[in-house]
Amino acid sequence: MGGSVRDALMGRLGNDLDFTTSARPDDIESLLHRVSSTVWTVGKAFGTIGCKVTSGGVEWLIEVTTFRADVYRHESRKPEVSFGNRLSDDLVRRDFTVNSMAIRVPETKFIDPFGGLDDLAEGVLRTPGTPEDSFSDDPLRMMRAARFSSQLGFRVAPEVVAAMTAMGDRLDIVSAERNRDELSKLVLTDRPRAGLDLLVQTSLARRVLPELPALKLEVDEHHRHKDVYEHSLTVLDQSIALEKARGHAPDLIGRMAALLHDIGKPATRKFEPGGKVSFHHHDVVGAKMTRKRLQKLHFSNDEIKAIAKLVELHLRFHGYGDGNWTDSAVRRYVRDAGDELERLHILTRADCTTRNKRKATRLRTAYDDLEGRIDDLAAQEELDAMRPDLNGDQIIDILGIEPGPAVGKAYRHLLELRIDRGPLGEEAAAAELRRWWAEQA
Repeated sequence: MGGSVRDALMGRLGNDLDFTTSARPDDIESLLHRVSSTVWTVGKAFGTIGCKVTSGGVEWLIEVTTFRADVYRHESRKPEVSFGNRLSDDLVRRDFTVNSMAIRVPETKFIDPFGGLDDLAEGVLRTPGTPEDSFSDDPLRMMRAARFSSQLGFRVAPEVVAAMTAMGDRLDIVSAERNRDELSKLVLTDRPRAGLDLLVQTSLARRVLPELPALKLEVDEHHRHKDVYEHSLTVLDQSIALEKARGHAPDLIGRMAALLHDIGKPATRKFEPGGKVSFHHHDVVGAKMTRKRLQKLHFSNDEIKAIAKLVELHLRFHGYGDGNWTDSAVRRYVRDAGDELERLHILTRADCTTRNKRKATRLRTAYDDLEGRIDDLAAQEELDAMRPDLNGDQIIDILGIEPGPAVGKAYRHLLELRIDRGPLGEEAAAAELRRWWAEQA
């Protein structure tokens, strides 16, 4: 039923199948244990039991859910779960008509009480009942409308857009985690621009990701600069294209960094003499804003750290100029990027949206050169595991000191030497360490 039927009709059915039934969760669990040795009950409180079934050499992931009739209360941040007894009651509470179709098994009878097949053929998203009732029951459906517009490439019916615009405050009762998950699913679609545009158009973005509509800076005839909002969406588009071209799976961290890389610009915009506009330090400011917003959305600490780092480093390449960086500068670039180096490659390349073909070619050639130098140095010096030539124990032995802050200070000094001069070897590094230690004394 639901998405499984929709995907089957669109010729894109995968190995996931969704079923619904009047049976209660305990009964479903008991029945599934008869056909599968792998059964999970994570969603049991919401009426969903899952399992794996292998048939004809194909492994199917199956979820069976009891008919639902739950709603949101105005004062609640979570749905009030209520099980139903009729398929019609379950289908009417589905988010969109294209997800309100079912096939009754085993007789394979097609059930479509709300015209989902017609909407599927027209490529339009409508709600089974009124959008106001649907979004009042579960406000997260407004976020899903944006996600499905990108995921399926469908237009959203005018009455649905109107309800999304009028009922934005209803989204405030939805937990940060659920909003985060829907935003993440949207960003991970092949073409997220349409859904993000819809969130901005309906003002829902102001409640979930207010930094995005804030990028719509006024551009006047005297102070010309790029449309930062459109530029950011183009960078996201190009980042996705590069992600695919370089053989990567859809990457939430890289895509969120592309979307947010310029969010520091509104706060740092300054009108300069001669009609120019500057955004000094928008990379550093943007990284701080990124951390703050992603924390409110309850992204993981690792995700926040990685995305903020990419935002902070996205301008670093522009100091490369015509390729006159020293080897030590290249090493610092690699050291500062750390595990995010490949994502930084993608973001930096995607950030070139100029229509000036000569400038675009120059920037692409310069970054090709930088990546080549990184690869050459990596092959020579093991940049991926850049460490001083001496470890902490060796530092203690050479200097004859006890473990403590001085060891860390010496380690950092040797790391700076390693970055500036490349591998020294243990003997030369020990001599440099003794020289430095004498200066400290």
